[in-house]
Amino acid sequence: MEVIFILIGASMIVALIFLGAFIWAVKNGQYEDDYTPSVRVLFDDKKAKDTTNQS
Repeated sequence: MEVIFILIGASMIVALIFLGAFIWAVKNGQYEDDYTPSVRVLFDDKKAKDTTNQS
């Protein structure tokens, strides 16, 4: 029975850590740009210039 209380306490600590990480990410602007990633896959990559000397 004591193990249940230990596991509940440990799971609450882990949940609070994840909640703190989520709040930190929101405050730092990690979720502000929700439009660009969905459109970014539609654009072609820029072609690399050929830098070899062909003379």
